[in-house]
Amino acid sequence: MIYFDNAATTKVIKEALETANYYFTEKYFNPSALYHGGLEVKNDLNGARRTLLNGLGAEGKIYFTSGGTEADNLAFFGTKKRKNSTIIISAGEHAAVYQSALSLKNQGFEVKFAPVDGSGKVIEDQFEKLLDDKVSLVSIMHVSNESGAVNDINKLAETTKRICPGALFHSDGVQAGGKIPVRLGRFIDLYSLSAHKIGAPKGTGALYVAKGIYLTPVVVGGGQEEGVRSSTENTPGIMAYAKAFSLANAALRENLKKVTEIRDYLFDKISEFDDIKMISDKTCSPYILCFASGSLRGEVLQHALERKDIIVGTGSACSSNKATRRVPEALGLNGKYIDGVVRLSFSAFSTMEEARSFIETFTEIYKELKKYVG
Repeated sequence: MIYFDNAATTKVIKEALETANYYFTEKYFNPSALYHGGLEVKNDLNGARRTLLNGLGAEGKIYFTSGGTEADNLAFFGTKKRKNSTIIISAGEHAAVYQSALSLKNQGFEVKFAPVDGSGKVIEDQFEKLLDDKVSLVSIMHVSNESGAVNDINKLAETTKRICPGALFHSDGVQAGGKIPVRLGRFIDLYSLSAHKIGAPKGTGALYVAKGIYLTPVVVGGGQEEGVRSSTENTPGIMAYAKAFSLANAALRENLKKVTEIRDYLFDKISEFDDIKMISDKTCSPYILCFASGSLRGEVLQHALERKDIIVGTGSACSSNKATRRVPEALGLNGKYIDGVVRLSFSAFSTMEEARSFIETFTEIYKELKKYVG
């Protein structure tokens, strides 16, 4: 099988699986327990926090969650915001951010959308025009889960703080952490992460919170995570995530070089099709390559490739069941291209051999299917 849907999820790496198993079967104590085993596990969790902070190049706190979606929700609903103030998000945000913003809109907040260009990157001068003293929260994703577009979040955060000193700046870094270099500057207040995008188990995420930023609990109970997120910590998942995150960052440049070669090869080959529009460009994260067919539906191509044992996506897996056009429309897709989106996404395990095999099969399928469309 060729698996090119790694932006949806990745296979668990051996080291992460072994780490999780150790905390499932050997060091399984409750980190809130006061006996030695519990205290040791609590200390291990704090070590995992330090691992994530080091990988982000930041000082602050890490709160563990059940995933990137919960981390985004905590950033929106756990922060203090002036009543009836303005929230700004990009037009291409993941559903976790988009739906959180809409929920706050129903509570009286105004929501504004920062326009993105055809690759999904925020248009900086238009973003700046949205900023005023009414803004209390800005959320701009680091890497687009649809196209791989990379936003300069440190620059956008600095612009936000210059014009709106009291506003908070959040970024969804689910597709960035462990994949591209991340160094959170002093203007980033909140940053969301997810474990299963880099070879750790599903069900674990984290929210980075800068010094001086305080959260109101969204999940209440036993007071875990300093009272911010009650519920016994998922120690096996967290420790597996820390292991995967550490390994990913250690091999980050090597993996980037390898994946970039794969992406560039596929980009050049797919660009040769006369009725395919490339959405991603070569400034995007190399881990994601998105394009749209002007003659074939993305789902048709997806299932045709699946029959050849090649797995690809058609956009965000978290929204695919809703057949949403929100993000494609934000990217400027319309007419014959709107339903033709295909997303390829890679991991450190992807190979050039797989890329060549994909092109061979894709070309064959594409030519065959086009015989049946007008």
